[in-house]
Order: sequence, then C-alpha cells, then structure tokens
Amino acid sequence: RRFPTVELRAETFNGSTHVPVPSDSSFLKALLFELRLVGEHVFVEQRDSCTRISHSCVHSVATSAGELWPVLAFHKSGLIYACVPLVEGPLEPRPPLLTISGLSQGLALLLGIMDYVSPSRKNEAELNAKIGQLRILLVQACPLGTPLNTNICSLSSSFQDIQEMPVDKDQPAWRSSSYKGRPQVNVCITEKVKCMQYDQRDVVDTWQVYGTVNCKCDIEGSAPNVTLSLSLPTNAPPLQDIVVHHCVTSVDPAMLLSTSAEPLHDSVYNGPYKFPFIPPSDSFNLCYYTSQVPVPPILGCYQLVEEGSQIKITVNLKLHESIKNSFEYCEARIPFFNRGPIAQLEYKVSYGQLDLSREKSLLVWVIGQKFPKSLEVSLTGTLSFGTVGKEHPTDYVCTGNTAYVKLYFRIPDFTLTGCYVDQHSVQIFVPGKPKITSSRELISSDYYIWNSKAPAPMVYKPL
Repeated sequence: RRFPTVELRAETFNGSTHVPVPSDSSFLKALLFELRLVGEHVFVEQRDSCTRISHSCVHSVATSAGELWPVLAFHKSGLIYACVPLVEGPLEPRPPLLTISGLSQGLALLLGIMDYVSPSRKNEAELNAKIGQLRILLVQACPLGTPLNTNICSLSSSFQDIQEMPVDKDQPAWRSSSYKGRPQVNVCITEKVKCMQYDQRDVVDTWQVYGTVNCKCDIEGSAPNVTLSLSLPTNAPPLQDIVVHHCVTSVDPAMLLSTSAEPLHDSVYNGPYKFPFIPPSDSFNLCYYTSQVPVPPILGCYQLVEEGSQIKITVNLKLHESIKNSFEYCEARIPFFNRGPIAQLEYKVSYGQLDLSREKSLLVWVIGQKFPKSLEVSLTGTLSFGTVGKEHPTDYVCTGNTAYVKLYFRIPDFTLTGCYVDQHSVQIFVPGKPKITSSRELISSDYYIWNSKAPAPMVYKPL
C-alpha cells in the first residue's frame, strides 16, 4: 500500500537527496536481490562486501534513482514483510537508527501483520484470504500512513464494518468508510472549568472554561456536506481561541482571530458560529474554544488552622444562582499531606455526608445531586493524626497549613457559557430527513479552593 501524503512529506524533508520509491515490480526485484533471495550464488560487491554486513533488518536497497534507505524488511516462514518508514529530517549524513521514530512504528506494524497472517501460512486458501483482507484492514490500522493500531488481529473481528475505499475522486482522505442507512448526527458539547480560589484580599481568583464540540455523523455519500451552528444566549460572553478540525471547509476569519489574550471589546466576534464541513466516518472533535465567563459555578472558602496537636477546618461552598442545580455528582475532597492517618474526627455538615478514605488521609464530602434551597453548604471539623507512615500522601507544595479542597462535579444538559446546538440549524444536504441529537455537559477540571489562612501557589499576582 502506498501513501502519497507520506511520499510528499519525504520529498519535502529530503530535498535534492530524495530517492522515490520505484514501482511495485521494480521494488520487489531490488528487495529480493538485497535480501539474497535471488542471485545468492553470485558475488556482488555492492551487496556482499564485508562493509555491508548487517545484523539488523534495516536495509539500503539499490534502485535506478539511487540508494533507497531505510527499508525495513525481514523474511519469515516463506513471506517477506517490508515497509519504507519516513525519516523526518535530512538523510545526509544518515541519522542513528534509534532516532528514527518511523522505524519502531513500522516494525510494530509489520509484527502486527505477521501475527495476523502467520497462523494461516500452512493453509494456502486461508492465507490468500487473509492477505486479500490486509489492504482493507490497513485503511483502519494506518489510514493516512501513520500507524494508529498495530494490533491487526483486533481489527479482523470488525472486518464486516470496513468498506474498501471507493474510487470517487471527490471523497476526502479522512472518510475511510461509507455508511448505509438513515442519516443521523450526534453532537455533544463538553465544557470543562478550571478554577483557583484563594479568598485573599491581595490575590485574584482565576477560572477558565474550555469547550469541545464532538460530532458523530452517519451519512451516506462519499463527501456529504453538513453545516452546524453554535448558539449563545443574549449577552453571553463570546467564544474565543476557536480551533477547528481540518474537515471544516470554511469559516469567518474573524471567528478565528477572537482571542482571550486581549480584553473583550465591542469588535469581538459574537457569532453566528457556523461550521460547514465534510465529516469523517468516525467520531471527531469539530472544534475547541474558550470563554471568559464572569463567575465560577461554585464559590468556596476553606480555612485550616493548627491548634496544638489538632487541626480545625471550615469549608463553605455556594452555588451561583445562574448555575443549574442538578448534578450527576458533586463532591469535595480534602486531602491531608505530610501527616499520619486521621486518628480522631469530629465534624458537622449542613448538607450531604462525609466519608473517610480507607488510608485515613482523605475526607470525601459527598454533596450529592442538588444543593439545598439556600444554595449554600458548610462543613466544620476537628481532626488529630497518628504517626506518619510511608503509605500516607506527601506533597512538596502543600507543607504546613498550605492545603486545598478539590471539587469534582458534572452537570448534564448545561454549559457555563450557555453554548448550545440549535437542532433546526443543522443542515445536511442529502436526501431523507436526518435524525439530530445534541447534548451538553459541564465538568470540573482542577477545581481548587486553597486554605485562606496560609500562603498558596499563585497563578499570577496583580501588578
């Protein structure tokens, strides 16, 4: 199998020293000669000289255009397994083999092919059938010349789902298979919120939102056209730092120039966020974005004070009124680093329940699926610790009273930006009424509330 994209990259990397891969018949003839499978009784200095003795399976094959190197090839049980890896850099002088990542990738792929083919080598009919399937399996294992899955045996079970690539010249390379059936599009917007809260007058709290729009389009045709639009509520902060998938055919340049590095101003791009694209066969991320939302979803305050041999903690959390009060899960984890196991614990929670981890070094406050009507919850407690052991957690940053609470939550059918997909705006230019499904979710990611009674690592300090 040949990959024109890889050959073009090789020509770009190698420049004037580039040696093209010859035709299949010429390459086979030269490879058999190099492996001494033809003309083995004839001494050829270029091949049989003492300077050419090699114990590796990396060869230099003589072609009419010059020496083709590196060629990875070995002879096993009557079959030759060979590939020509891409060297991402100049070939003169020849780089050390260990620095060429394509060699290890190519070897893994060849060994995967050998594991797939070799069990059938004694049955000629079965062997021919497997070799006939190889080209189709490589579409999935190595779609554009880069091995994605070298375990060929794991792909054979899904052989019925893989289609031979049609000869339709309009079909893009990223559509490796075709679909038959009712057209349907599934879109999921996932927003992750990162947060650092300090509850200190001279330190600014920070939070960021990162969004991903994932699509799965089951549509007939070699190059179906789809247009999807992202919508925002009125007066919502605009989407910024937008990065689109390579299958998107065109976007407004102003959309891509909107960046969070600059303060928001009147000229910022506010939409509509339209994405026309030719979808790949599998699930893919249509775009990524950020947004400067005005408030974090949960505001918190954590105080840890050491009094003699005991520690007193206070945690207050408040859900902002603009946030949907319906969680799949919500919990606060309070670790205690560089201390022994928790020997005594007295606590009071206004809502939810408090659990102690098995190793007795972590408190897990399970708030549940809803905040109370007041949208505020609190935890107070007094702890004492035993002797420090090797099995208990340590941390070089969190020493003394420097400590944090980390929040974990997921809110289904909600985004912090308000971003959503209007199902009626999805356009598919194919016959039949498509089925459109969309979903949203907000997930916490590195959501920290630091002890306000001790210094904490800062993301940045005000000038």
